[in-house]
Amino acid sequence: MVNRLWTKDYIFVCLTTFFMFLNYYYLLVTLPIYLIQDLQGNSAQAGLLVLVFYMAAIFIRPIAGKWIESIGLKKVFLVSLLAYLAVAFVYFFTSSFESLMILRVIHGIAFGMITTTTGTIVANLIPQHRKGEGMGYYGLMLNMSMALGPFLGLLAINKWGTTTMFAISFASVIIGVLTGLLISIPKEAKKSAAEEVVKKGFNVKELIEVSALRVSLVCFFFAIVYASIVSFVSVYAKELQLTEVASYFFIVYVVALIISRPFTGRWFDQYGANVIMVPSIISFAIGMFLLSQATGAFMFLLSAAFIGLGWGTIFPTIQTIAIAIARPERRGAATATFYSTMDLGIGIGSVIVGILGAKIGYNSLYFYSSIFALAGLIVYYFLHGKISSSLREFSKQQDLELRKVD
Repeated sequence: MVNRLWTKDYIFVCLTTFFMFLNYYYLLVTLPIYLIQDLQGNSAQAGLLVLVFYMAAIFIRPIAGKWIESIGLKKVFLVSLLAYLAVAFVYFFTSSFESLMILRVIHGIAFGMITTTTGTIVANLIPQHRKGEGMGYYGLMLNMSMALGPFLGLLAINKWGTTTMFAISFASVIIGVLTGLLISIPKEAKKSAAEEVVKKGFNVKELIEVSALRVSLVCFFFAIVYASIVSFVSVYAKELQLTEVASYFFIVYVVALIISRPFTGRWFDQYGANVIMVPSIISFAIGMFLLSQATGAFMFLLSAAFIGLGWGTIFPTIQTIAIAIARPERRGAATATFYSTMDLGIGIGSVIVGILGAKIGYNSLYFYSSIFALAGLIVYYFLHGKISSSLREFSKQQDLELRKVD
């Protein structure tokens, strides 16, 4: 393990993550339009496409985490790259709702594997004393793809047509695969994990990393709120007659992240999780409140900045914690546990938000979501915050003891 953060492998795993998530967000906004316009589907079927994708990803992630332990990170990563590439190519040949549903299930499996493996790789590459900073920049790649993906996707399907849309989707995956193949993943020297699987057999309990579960549940809580942004902010913008402004929502979101990222990652390393999480949760709640009160472009985009600072910092911080508290050989399972709980939160949140939004209106929905997000301070404190303080004090005492010995 080198002490430098910006190594060749770290840069390539960030790029791979960016292009794979770019493809994910790109298809998230374009496939419903493709289904309705080209395949004569309906909005209910479009919702099913999202649901089966998430369910497949959630199902495979714990299993992928176990595969990483048993057969090695490098092999699982290569298989996931090839599977993702194959799926991206098959989209050219979908001609019915049924074929698209089957493909989305397979795509969800490939997505679950690629996110688990890249998350594990980056956790192993970042120096221990720069975990917060390193995972922060890694999280920034995810957030940048979230801004560019929908923007590029809507531009492609509305201006260039379906064939070009799928060609751009396939090209993004090709680039992601090429950068992924340039990552040097050392072969695991120890075979203890594989030997344990042979001795003990396949244990379902080992699919979930218990140490990462508590803090992952914090992410689950906030992901329910975030689902209202990812799924319905464009619908809300249409209600406000801000359709043209909606495409810039995530651009402002990412700009706020880029400005804050150099500070938040370092503060995590220097002062611990609580110093980052508390203001981030408050920022997230403020952003949701401003969104509920928006009547024009300024307030609408200002809310995006606060939400970007909030959720955009909460997400990588919790991921860092989940991986850091797990044993090195369990990082694959910890990554899988984190992503699965987050996806479950977004999936459940999308259903809840869809029902409530139709009944009470989106401005009321976002107002109540701001209160719900603020209540997350209590959830965070009891699930991890008070533990984080104790662990930090213990770590300080250990550092002092080591200095005395030196």
